[in-house]
Amino acid sequence: MILNLPKADGRAEFDWIRAEAFRLRGGIWTALFLAILAVARPTATTILVGALPVLLGQALRCWAVGCIVLYRGERVKARRLVTWGPYSICRNPLYVANGLIGLGWGIMAGPLALSLFLVVFVILYGFLIVPWEERFLSEKFGKAFDDYRKRVGTFWPKIWPPRVSSGPFDYSVIWNSEKHSMLVTVVGTSLLLSRLWW
Repeated sequence: MILNLPKADGRAEFDWIRAEAFRLRGGIWTALFLAILAVARPTATTILVGALPVLLGQALRCWAVGCIVLYRGERVKARRLVTWGPYSICRNPLYVANGLIGLGWGIMAGPLALSLFLVVFVILYGFLIVPWEERFLSEKFGKAFDDYRKRVGTFWPKIWPPRVSSGPFDYSVIWNSEKHSMLVTVVGTSLLLSRLWW
């Protein structure tokens, strides 16, 4: 099924909702995880199967943050248009990575948690955050971003196999900025694992 996302370059009726969703995305993610944890009914099998997307998601986050450098904050910002590394495969690899981590947690927790995650993820990222960010990028970078958007898919490659282009990568960003997300991934996964016993 192909998801038709709202256009990022048009005037949106709910800009304030999108701005708030972006600003509060960390808190929303935390609330979503707590809901998943509350309904979790993991088994040894679901933990093992769910671990793979969690690991892939965290690895993709590390690759993406080393390319983008500036990515944390309550407001949309960008010093440069990043189109290399994972950004040459899809425009939102950090959100794909979050999706993989959440998918893994949902698989670990069971069908109800997985369904909850999928619904919230599609609404939060597909209809609120990504259109808000991409409108900003279109206004800031103009034709360069519009050409990039035509060439590269939102969450998945437009061509297969995807062509990965190279560009600057800063390893220090992984430790300086991504250690918080790595800790969250480890703690979240450990809490779900602990649900085997309570």
